[in-house]
Amino acid sequence: MKILGLIPARGGSKGIPNKNRKLLGGKPLLQYTIETALAATQLDRVIFSSEDEHLMQLATQMGVEAPFKRPMALSKDTSGSLEVVQHALNSLAQEYDAVCLLQVTTPFRAKGLVDAAIKKFKTSGCDSLITVQKVPHHYNPHWVFEAVDGTLKIATGDATIIKRRQELPNTYIRDGAIYITKTKVLLKQNSFFGETISYLESDASSHINIDTMEDWERAEEIIKHL
Repeated sequence: MKILGLIPARGGSKGIPNKNRKLLGGKPLLQYTIETALAATQLDRVIFSSEDEHLMQLATQMGVEAPFKRPMALSKDTSGSLEVVQHALNSLAQEYDAVCLLQVTTPFRAKGLVDAAIKKFKTSGCDSLITVQKVPHHYNPHWVFEAVDGTLKIATGDATIIKRRQELPNTYIRDGAIYITKTKVLLKQNSFFGETISYLESDASSHINIDTMEDWERAEEIIKHL
């Protein structure tokens, strides 16, 4: 199974100007993800997708291919990641069985996480795999209420409330660090997930998804302890 590693990054950013090339811990934000991708042995190829020539040049200097320039229509605030991945696949002459999407805004991934995710994906037989964080029990959907016509009901729709924490099922949220999806699911089903989703739990202590200056400040604190 041939896996394409794809790192997308736009030049523009409203929340944090020039975010993707802004220095974090002494190096550009995108460098963290590039180093992680290049260290992964399970990726057959790693490419960079951007509309910004400065970012493309920076990425190539760091050792990653930038084989095409992404159209501006796919580089807006409203542009979806699925369309960006589809554009990359359609722009390459070589075919791949799956794509491993690595977002620059999630810079801290444990050593070996990408390889572990790909290995699990390959053996799972699933359409996709995502990295996740476990939901704390007090936020478990079986204990979360939603307001319906002035009354509260369990968000899962269950008629009864699970009373003991020990009886709660494990629940997870996607953390954005890794998305792996079969090419046929991306192109034919227009989906990142398909019908079956495998998962790999990642380290919550170093996880951050950088969208705001508050996130950036937290990332600076995290990096001091890495």
